[in-house]
Amino acid sequence: MQVSIELTLTPLQNDYESHIIRFIKRLRASQFKVLENPLSTQIYGEYDEVMSFVTKEIKTAFGDMDHVLVYMKMVKSNRSDYEPHF
Repeated sequence: MQVSIELTLTPLQNDYESHIIRFIKRLRASQFKVLENPLSTQIYGEYDEVMSFVTKEIKTAFGDMDHVLVYMKMVKSNRSDYEPHF
């Protein structure tokens, strides 16, 4: 089953920018389609594969920081080619 996942990493510390950049670069280096905007990063692919990868990367990010939030939204389908029709 295909999924679309939107992630927002929010470090709660002063050196937040380097952590966000490192997290996004690790997502970009994956085998999955990754799209970005100023507020979040989206990753698309097969559920089991994407969730395994995202779980590992979130754990890595949590290990790098003392205080951090991750916001995640998921849609059951690959919406990477979505274009508004209005």
